[in-house]
Amino acid sequence: MADDYLTINRNNWDERAPAHAASPGYAIDQFVADPSYLSDVVRYDLPRLGEVRGLRGVHLQCHIGTDTVSLARLGARMTGVDFSPAALKQARELATRLGLDVDFVESDVYSVLDVLEPASWDLVFTGIGALCWLPDIRRWAQVVAGLLRPGGRLFLREGHPVLWSIDETRDNGLLTIEHPYFERPEPFVSDEAGTYVETDAIFTNTLSHSWNHGLGEVVTALLEQGMQLTMLVEHESVPWEGLPGLMTDIGGGEWQLTDRPWRLPHTYTLQAAKPDR
Repeated sequence: MADDYLTINRNNWDERAPAHAASPGYAIDQFVADPSYLSDVVRYDLPRLGEVRGLRGVHLQCHIGTDTVSLARLGARMTGVDFSPAALKQARELATRLGLDVDFVESDVYSVLDVLEPASWDLVFTGIGALCWLPDIRRWAQVVAGLLRPGGRLFLREGHPVLWSIDETRDNGLLTIEHPYFERPEPFVSDEAGTYVETDAIFTNTLSHSWNHGLGEVVTALLEQGMQLTMLVEHESVPWEGLPGLMTDIGGGEWQLTDRPWRLPHTYTLQAAKPDR
């Protein structure tokens, strides 16, 4: 299974990367037109991100690089990592068009320490919709801790595991827990013909494998690596229509449960530091 999920998911993302880059959802034209433009994901977390100017940062699972170049525009010296060569092609083209010096490296998350210098990064950044593609959150935490220099930090915003566990296909208005909240050995296997952005593209690689990771599992995995939790904020919005038909677009790329959104944690932002020994 270890190799199969990588192949299945890589084929899925390789096929979708050009469509994502061409879609209005990733706002490539706005990046090109406005030198100050940042991705919705990075802009949302600016109050929590703090100063990144001059930091040496690595963006794990960077996809087509819109969050990576946004951090570079804020002054960080960024390297983006992704397992999809098609996504990295789009990311490199974007950085070139923007005149930014950003490195992009092909690797799956668990192999990153074989291609990047360990214990030498000030910032590890992971954005929305990344952790669900990993079967083992403890191995991820080992990689994060291995990359960071003493005093470096992880910054993560992710879909909340409660949101991931809800059956998004129900149309009766009820929030129904259907999928695992906790990490399970077996993947959730999806067969979806489309993607999460507007596109006329027709895809043939429709299978994907994903996993949920409970909030306690994520935190514990980091603590086991000696990381110190410095921030954990749960949010009442998510940067995609996570429950179609039940959410309202509230602006800034964020969606919120229409009926009593305080019932549901939509996303969370987590920050953890590697002790400065």
